[in-house]
Amino acid sequence: MKKSLASGFLTAAERERVTRCVREMEKSTSGEIVPMVRSTSYHYPAAPLFGALVVSVLLAAAATAADAVLKPWGSLSLLDLWVFPAVFVVAYLVVYQLLRGIPALKRLFIAQAEMIEEVGEAALTAFFRHRLAETRDRTGILLFVSVYERQAVVLADKGINLKVAPETWQQVVDLVVEGIRDGRPADGLCEAVTRCGQIVSSQFPVRAGDKDELRNLIVED
Repeated sequence: MKKSLASGFLTAAERERVTRCVREMEKSTSGEIVPMVRSTSYHYPAAPLFGALVVSVLLAAAATAADAVLKPWGSLSLLDLWVFPAVFVVAYLVVYQLLRGIPALKRLFIAQAEMIEEVGEAALTAFFRHRLAETRDRTGILLFVSVYERQAVVLADKGINLKVAPETWQQVVDLVVEGIRDGRPADGLCEAVTRCGQIVSSQFPVRAGDKDELRNLIVED
């Protein structure tokens, strides 16, 4: 059975390593750091439709032009009018199925702005669904990685946002992205977790009775 993007993102040993890293950092802060790896933030149903339309129009236009050029002067007939629609329909059906079945190809027809928006929405939804907004001191930090879109987002609860500027988290995102690009995703996540701990530990030290309130790693297909 083929693994999903999220399942194959980290090995079992790497998952354990990231989990240990989170536990270690949370010994020095009341912040609750939750790395989350998700296969994709959205299924982008319009991408195969748009991609098939673009490719089919180009192929049909090329076929029509070739038909007109290759035929002798004065030999065009009414049947030639069917070249464009015939090629278009066949190409559309074939390309549409290819784009639906091959995610890497479909990605070529998804705008970067759309992916950024969908990843942001998915991260925000995950933040509340996994109860990061319900910690005792409102110190939840979500480190969200969307594998298909190749993007990462960091969201912090209001307790932390009162003392840490939102732009501070870009350096954490950069660590994750750099690790993934270099083929060492576990390193990138651990470095990001460590940096999160360093950012919040002085403002949010461990308090008496502090406990681990949230999961230390979430992997979702």
